[in-house]
Amino acid sequence: MNINRSFLTIALSAFSAGLLSCSSSGKATNATTSGTDTLSPVYANAQPQLIARQFSFTEGPAADKAGNIFFTDQPNDKIWKYDTEGKLSLFLDKTGRSNGLYFDRKGNLIACADDANELLAIGPDGKVTILMTNYLGKKMNGPNDLWIDRKNGIYFTDPYYQRDYWTRKKPELDKQQVYYLAPGKKDPVMVADSFTRPNGIVGTKDGKTLYVADIGAGKIYKYRINKDATLSDRVLFASQTADGMTLDNEGNLYAAGNGITVYNAAGTKIAHIDIPEKWTANLCFGGKDRDQLFITASTAVYTLRMRVKGIE
Repeated sequence: MNINRSFLTIALSAFSAGLLSCSSSGKATNATTSGTDTLSPVYANAQPQLIARQFSFTEGPAADKAGNIFFTDQPNDKIWKYDTEGKLSLFLDKTGRSNGLYFDRKGNLIACADDANELLAIGPDGKVTILMTNYLGKKMNGPNDLWIDRKNGIYFTDPYYQRDYWTRKKPELDKQQVYYLAPGKKDPVMVADSFTRPNGIVGTKDGKTLYVADIGAGKIYKYRINKDATLSDRVLFASQTADGMTLDNEGNLYAAGNGITVYNAAGTKIAHIDIPEKWTANLCFGGKDRDQLFITASTAVYTLRMRVKGIE
């Protein structure tokens, strides 16, 4: 999710110029990087389409049941809506500096809001309810990204990025971890640690597997989700500096950062989608048929029609 400028400079310098394959016209080249027996989820010669470039830093895309997509412009403290007819409109102003978004089972838009480091529930009418404010009496670092399970429980990452709108200059918690907020509860529980700086997070449709990107370490980890919502069996899934993530209906994982890198369920890189922006922060599937990949990339947003579909 949203990262500070100094970290962005470090992250970008970690990639060699040879990885960048955007043409001088800014059009993307999509390539399958695995064997010929693996079908790319991207149509041949498909190119991301620019929707708008009027933002400061776009983040947190999430699709509702109809396929409408909501995303944040965090520096400007706004949530925008891109509907299934291609219309862009402002959904909410003054959002608590919302970053990552995800729809719960009741149709509420759940937001990681790091103005006061809370989780918020935003109703279809824009009414805001505070779900969570602290951990063991201490202010969270800054809830960043989230994923909601079948029980309506919320897994979220809590990295520390110093914001210029904060009065505090250091964290109250000594670790950056992953938490779970059970339905109806006010207090989250820690479910995963040993991160440098956790960021993107997403779970599989069957509710059995959770992926977490440690953007600080340049790693993506895979966990088993237990029946009691705890996590176990941590394994390294991919060595990549990743921001937000999403999954498609074939089990492929999409990792944003230097464009979009696609891995199959076995952790093999199968495609890379170049985005002509400095940083690709996040992405989700939306549209009436769930086959539109919606991409938040710095000051712009893009769409790309895919061969595959997203999962709800």
